[in-house]
This record gives sequence, structure tokens and C-alpha cells, in this order.
Amino acid sequence: MDWIWGFFIVGGILTGAILGRMDLVTNAVLDGGKTAMELVFAMAGVVATWAGVLKIGEKAGMIAALARKIEPLMNFLFPTVPKNHKAREYIAANFAANFLGLGWAATPAGILAMKELQKLNRNGTKASGAMCMFLTVNMSSLQLLTINVLAYRTKYGSVAPTEIVGVGIVATLVTTLFGVTLAKICSLGGE
Repeated sequence: MDWIWGFFIVGGILTGAILGRMDLVTNAVLDGGKTAMELVFAMAGVVATWAGVLKIGEKAGMIAALARKIEPLMNFLFPTVPKNHKAREYIAANFAANFLGLGWAATPAGILAMKELQKLNRNGTKASGAMCMFLTVNMSSLQLLTINVLAYRTKYGSVAPTEIVGVGIVATLVTTLFGVTLAKICSLGGE
């Protein structure tokens, strides 16, 4: 990846120099830096807020209740994770946030889930089957509403920001089912 990004950066600078448009390169660097910082601050606020909500939900017992409600799904996806283990609560919180399209909100729960799954991992240097399954489902991110994408589409002036909802549901359902199927096939050889 470093080589690819390096190629694009050097290529852009050289193209700007050859075409005599270094002003565009300079503006792109400055605007890109500004946009990146705005995004970092926006993300930090969202992640901090949802980390707090997660902690409140955990203390109130809501996360544990959610984990119990989706226990049949958890048993299917994570048969090696004990029933009342903390990892299941964090996985449930991560799934709920992803399902609602709140990807940034899913991050704190996802990190905590991986830490708990690592505690159960018999081989500390290699990801367990449960860790791989969690990562697969998390990355395919089954979503009912793509809140972040809807927010971006609205912010940038889309005349119909919700027109992607149906396609988003189908796309994330297909990728999640495909990912889970492959993860299950790969785990047949054992943990």
C-alpha cells in the first residue's frame, strides 16, 4: 500500500510540476490537510459520544439484555465463546451499532470485543476462529440504515439522500451472508 500511495503522491507532484500547475498541488495539500483535520475532530467527537453511550448502556444492563436477545445468532456465529462472557455483550453492541449504520459508534465496542476474544484465544499469536468470524461480520457490516452515508449525502446536497437505503440493505446482506459462509467453511478445520 505504501508503494501505491507513494506513486500517486510523487506522480501528482511531478505532473503538477511538468504542467506548471504547482499552485494546484499546493492548494490540494492545504485543503486536504484541513479536510483531514475536520474529519478527525468530527470522528473523535462521535466516537467519544458513543463510547460514553456504550458505557452507560453497559452499566444499565442494556448491552447484556441485547446479547441475550440475539443469543441464538451468537451461538451460531461464536460457538466457542462462553454464553455469559463479556465478549458477547461487546459483540452485540457492535452489531447493533453497525446494523443502524453507525460505523463510528461500533468502533469502541468492536475494540473491546476483540480484547475479550483475545483473552479466550489459546494461541496468542494467531487470531482465533471467533476473532475471524467477528471481524468478518463487522467488516461486512449488515446495515438497516446507512446513517453515515445518508448524512454525507445530505451534507453534500443530494436531492434524494435516502435512495440508497434499499440497495445498501441488499448489498450488506449479501456480503454478510457470503462472509459468514466463508468463515464457517474456513473454521471447519478447527479453532
